[in-house]
Amino acid sequence: MILPILAYGSTVLKRKAQTVNFDDQGLYEIINNLWETMYAASGVGLAAPQVGLSLRLFIVDGTPFCEDDKIDQKNKDQLKDFKKVFINPVIKESGEEWCFNEGCLSIPDIREDIYRKQNIIIEYFNEKFQLKKENFSGIAARIIQHEFDHIEGFLFTDKLPSLKRKMLNGKLADISKGNIEVDYLMRFPSLKNK
Repeated sequence: MILPILAYGSTVLKRKAQTVNFDDQGLYEIINNLWETMYAASGVGLAAPQVGLSLRLFIVDGTPFCEDDKIDQKNKDQLKDFKKVFINPVIKESGEEWCFNEGCLSIPDIREDIYRKQNIIIEYFNEKFQLKKENFSGIAARIIQHEFDHIEGFLFTDKLPSLKRKMLNGKLADISKGNIEVDYLMRFPSLKNK
C-alpha cells in the first residue's frame, strides 16, 4: 500500500525513532509498504518516520544513480545491486567529508550541498532478521547516512549552515503548509492530506 509521506514540520520527523520489536506481526507489511511508497515517489531511500512510524527502520535502493552521468564507475558498480532493508542499525562514520547535492521526499523541491563522511561501517538486521555488519563508501554510504539521520530525528536541512537555513525558511514554511505541488502522496502538518 502506498502511504502518504510526511512533510517538513511533522513532529515525528524530529524525534528519535524507537527500536523495532521483531515480534511485530505487521513488520513485513510495513517493509512492503515502504518499498511501494518509495518507488511511487521515485526515491532512493525511505525511513519509517517519513510515513509516520517511529521505528528504527529504513530501506534504500541506489540503482537509479546508475543512470546518472555525473556518478563515477566505482560508485555505479557499488550501486547496481544496492537494495537493502536496515532494521535497528548502528553506524560508525569515518574518512574525509565530501559534498554532494541532496534532496528528501519529505522536503520536496529543495536540494542542497551536504557534507558527509566518505565511509561507514553499519551493523543492522535485514528483512530476514539476520544480523549483518557491512562497509559502504561513496554514494551508498551517503544514502545510508541520510536515511539513518531520519531515524535519529534529523533532516538534511539540519546540516546546513544557519544562514542558509534562514534563507530557506520561507520555502520550508510553504512545504509544511502544503503550498507545494508534488506528484506523490504527502501529508502536511497543517492539512489532513493532499
